[in-house]
Amino acid sequence: MKERPAIVCLCGSVRFLEAFDAASLAETLAGRIVLSVGSHRQRDEDALAHLSAEAQREALSRLAGLHRAKIDLADEVLVINVSGYVGESTRAEIDYARAQGKRVRWLEQGESQG
Repeated sequence: MKERPAIVCLCGSVRFLEAFDAASLAETLAGRIVLSVGSHRQRDEDALAHLSAEAQREALSRLAGLHRAKIDLADEVLVINVSGYVGESTRAEIDYARAQGKRVRWLEQGESQG
């Protein structure tokens, strides 16, 4: 039976959508299955701008839960830490991934690896 390819979940700030897109392509070409954010074309906040503030909060909470489920499915996470930036929600995803025993890789080496 053929072994399945490794699954990698991309984590990071959606302000770096171009980096997400480039990482997704690079990981795919390296033979890995990629789980990522819902859109590489616009930030969640922009996609949800038509909703009320409460509906936006609820939708963002659901998306965060969905992303944790993607981490659960993944063998590892790749942190999209452009210029070393790791925000609060990304830090929470990293902590969650580590608590689940997932390997954490970094797009850029540096002090943000903590």
